[in-house]
Amino acid sequence: MDTISRENNSMLPVAGVVVGVLSLLVGGYAAIKASSLQKAVATHEEKVGKIDSLESQVGGIQASVDKSARDVNSLSRTTQDAFNTVAADLGNIHASLTKLEDAQKKQPAVAASKGGSKEPAVAGPDEYVVKSGDTGSKIARAQGISLADLLAVNPGVNWNALHAGQKIKLPKK
Repeated sequence: MDTISRENNSMLPVAGVVVGVLSLLVGGYAAIKASSLQKAVATHEEKVGKIDSLESQVGGIQASVDKSARDVNSLSRTTQDAFNTVAADLGNIHASLTKLEDAQKKQPAVAASKGGSKEPAVAGPDEYVVKSGDTGSKIARAQGISLADLLAVNPGVNWNALHAGQKIKLPKK
């Protein structure tokens, strides 16, 4: 054994030293890389935090957009219902106006006919509307005029066939 320990031909210790130095170099390099990776992770964590914040804001905005879309749809339906109601009412008003216009057009023809009017006649100035049971002499007496003057201003009137609602002219007093 003496011989083995005295001989220094073994490469084993040198290889151990070389492996140790390489290990130290690799370990140092790994420590430097780990430090730079920690800084990168810290930077990325900050960015991830911002992304999370933005994601929550986007979620809130999306909820607002959804609510606004529902409100717009509701308003659209309500507005359409209102337009439909107004259109129906305008149609009814148009029909009523058409009936009134037709009635207005027919009214002069009815007034010209003998007693065919169902609406009460209205006397204008110097006119008299005949009532049931009126005669020429009763009208003249009630108006304080002579029968002759009354007959003179109404030459086309059949005094024997007066009817209620008929208009006759009164002479100027």
